[in-house]
Amino acid sequence: MSETLRGDAVDRVGRVTIIDVARRAGVSKSTVSLVLSGGELVAEATKLRVNEAMQALGYVYHRGAASLRAASSDLVGMIMGDLKNPFFAELTAGIEDALFQRGFTPILANTNEDPARQAQVLRAMREHNVAGIIMSPARGTDTWTLAQQWPFHVPAVITMRRMIGSSLPYIGPDNRKGERAAVEHLLKLGHRRIAFIGGAATMPTQQDRVSGWRDALNGWGLAADEALIYEAPPTRDGGRAAIERALDSPQPATAFACYNDVVAMGATRALTLRGIAVGRDVAVVGFDDIADAEHNAPPLTTVSADTREMGMRCAEGVLGLIRREDPAGLSFAGDARLIVRESCGARFRHGEMS
Repeated sequence: MSETLRGDAVDRVGRVTIIDVARRAGVSKSTVSLVLSGGELVAEATKLRVNEAMQALGYVYHRGAASLRAASSDLVGMIMGDLKNPFFAELTAGIEDALFQRGFTPILANTNEDPARQAQVLRAMREHNVAGIIMSPARGTDTWTLAQQWPFHVPAVITMRRMIGSSLPYIGPDNRKGERAAVEHLLKLGHRRIAFIGGAATMPTQQDRVSGWRDALNGWGLAADEALIYEAPPTRDGGRAAIERALDSPQPATAFACYNDVVAMGATRALTLRGIAVGRDVAVVGFDDIADAEHNAPPLTTVSADTREMGMRCAEGVLGLIRREDPAGLSFAGDARLIVRESCGARFRHGEMS
């Protein structure tokens, strides 16, 4: 087949490649690639021939698709801090689904909240030549150390645990807004002594959620009593321990806004063992809306972090970086919706869910 006939055939089927452009312009494939990437080593006359060939053939350069094809592999690393926490297991499943749908294979590592183990995992991801990384940093990770450990050439996004001062895109729920909605709901139910339990002041997520707790109280003209913040590990045992301390207070709170659902579940269990009816005697609210929240005893009022949406956003974020999109436009703070169930007492106070 002659070059002319080949060009005609290409035009008819609409599948123009850089090989077709190279043949029509009388140059090599690599020269066309250099022209497309803006290389300065190509003579102006050659650039002109290549551009005329592209115009004649109707060739359209898809920069994003080219970047994805040029990715070092089809592997994307997922580094999670604690897969024993059901929330992170659900988030990981959402990310995996989204990556598979986009033609990438996820590989998963659990750091068990150990920054040293996290550093080893990052090295291993680099050795596996991953195209990108989605990471929820281990507790205690500081921005400077992470920046030193990060393989700078690997596109990466941070999820769920914001790293203050990091230039990496962050994807997660609006923790402050979500917590404010939860505490405002408790205020509408008549509570005035509302404690915040779980997490530590060194954790950015806890800082954001405590800020939402303060916002709600201040918005109702109430001073936020810092003595009603009970720090504890973000686990069931942590929730139990925090509730025990809170109940020993001379003026115990009547409602408890919990750092997450796991803390809330530990708290509701401890309250029940003390003979205190959750949803009737006191109110408890969680955060995350993990699958087990609805099956807690009683079913848990909580703030939904929408793990499926977060998983999709994480996948789109890292693939956007691979496509060389502006990192500044890839951060995402999702809406955090209040899900009202029995543990807050709304059913008992109003005869229905509110």
